[in-house]
Amino acid sequence: MNFAFTDEQREFRDLARRFLQDTLPLDRVAAIADSAEGWDPSSWTDLADMGWLGATVAEDLGGTGLGYIEQAILLEELGRALYAGPYLSTILALPALGPDQQASVAVGEARWSIEVDGLVPDLDRVDCVVTADGATTAEGEMLASIDPTRPVGRLQVGGHTPLPGTTDRAVVLSGLASEALGVACRALEIGVEYVKERKQFGKAIGTYQGISHPLADTFSDIELAHSLVYAAAWTLSAEPAGALRAASIAKAFATEVAVAATERAIQVHGGIGFTWEHPLHRFYKRALWLQAFAGYPSELRGIVRDALLPQTGPHQAKGA
Repeated sequence: MNFAFTDEQREFRDLARRFLQDTLPLDRVAAIADSAEGWDPSSWTDLADMGWLGATVAEDLGGTGLGYIEQAILLEELGRALYAGPYLSTILALPALGPDQQASVAVGEARWSIEVDGLVPDLDRVDCVVTADGATTAEGEMLASIDPTRPVGRLQVGGHTPLPGTTDRAVVLSGLASEALGVACRALEIGVEYVKERKQFGKAIGTYQGISHPLADTFSDIELAHSLVYAAAWTLSAEPAGALRAASIAKAFATEVAVAATERAIQVHGGIGFTWEHPLHRFYKRALWLQAFAGYPSELRGIVRDALLPQTGPHQAKGA
């Protein structure tokens, strides 16, 4: 079976990348992040016009009728661009919405989020929130967040049960993994561009092994993360029974890769990489946020363990 992108998917990715490069250069990303709102609300209309809000919404509801692979492509590209806005949270809530609600999302009339383990991303930027008990209005308390472009809140109304470990949870983990892959890719690009241009002792610093090897490690990590992320996206539609396991693997690994990629990129930049003016700290914060939300890698690997190994009692575990 061939899991490579089709020609249409590659064109879709290239179009998304060009659009985001034109509309979200790094200086604009910084300006938006430092603004009072922390995101550009006018971008929501742009996303609706591009058909991205309804990527997985049926065509008869005003969407584009694409699949989870295309959705993962969009999330990866938005991660590369460090998009600040409730796109991820809305997309994660989309499978739990009814037809009319999905149609309103597709045309940009509504923004949603989803409660995961008591936390709601973009709570102050959306209209409603999906919980395991149903939908509720987006009212609650905002909490401190490592990434100011990705605020998190807690609903005022208590008693909501955590989102169960079903396909809904798999969609959440797969989406987070896709965005983390984009963050890692952009961090590597920024690092490689710098070490090609920065010279020391008359040579580009990228020629020194102490600089090139960490970036090479990032490249190899990203290649594996890419396979895991798109395998998880494919599984959501093709093999739902294994979706939670695949998404847990992808999210655990891709977010670790994103954190490591941003750390290495900062390090190869030397002192400038640690300054507020340089964009890498913003990618680092997004990577840390993605790693923490909906379960750290160690927790997710526990889900994989439980899926792969038969449950045994104490006497069985001792070999009795």
